[in-house]
Amino acid sequence: MPQKILIVDDDRKTVSLVRLYLENDGYQVLCAHDGRQALAEARKNKPDLILLDLMLPRVDGIDICRLLRAESEVPIIMLTARTTEEDKLLGLETGADDYITKPFSPREVLARVKAVLRRSGVQERNGPSQLVFGDLVIDFLRHEVRVRGTPIYLTPKEFKLLAIMAKQPGRAFSRSELVTLAFGTDYKGVERTVDVHIMNLRRKIEQADQQKMYIKTVYGVGYKFCEEGYVS
Repeated sequence: MPQKILIVDDDRKTVSLVRLYLENDGYQVLCAHDGRQALAEARKNKPDLILLDLMLPRVDGIDICRLLRAESEVPIIMLTARTTEEDKLLGLETGADDYITKPFSPREVLARVKAVLRRSGVQERNGPSQLVFGDLVIDFLRHEVRVRGTPIYLTPKEFKLLAIMAKQPGRAFSRSELVTLAFGTDYKGVERTVDVHIMNLRRKIEQADQQKMYIKTVYGVGYKFCEEGYVS
């Protein structure tokens, strides 16, 4: 069965062009031209990936991304005409997996779609079924993190980053290493993306367990996972 891609953009010419390239490559393509229609299509048809324009009528792309992230792990690629790093990070902070700056080549979109689908489809095939650090449990079979028995919702990228570091507690990872391991060698985004995901990851875990912190900043290097946890 072909993978389903939902394109959300109010520019119908852009939608038609990208749709043509995706369909020629074997994808099933769904389309929406405003925010409300996008939410309805995503919830009804469960696409494998969403190409989401940032500026949309009725409900904008940032709000759509937040809403979908609260109920789904579907990969999302933001389409944006905004070119500043802050604008790009805003989309990633709300849960987007990647972004493409307009104007873009349809071939670039196709390449990014394949890369994100490939990364999101990687399963934990080797190693333990779960890691336990006191009250923190990382369950690979359920793709779930629990603190004191309570599930903590993480985005796919947050889970991936936590798993990478927790499998080698005490090791300091540079930002570039984490980008390569979590996002793939074909990722073209900025390294600061890692900081955004780590910030969100820390916030979620610390809200559940205010007594311990597990991810420590290694100044001048990056981050490491502390097996015993620590108090800031």
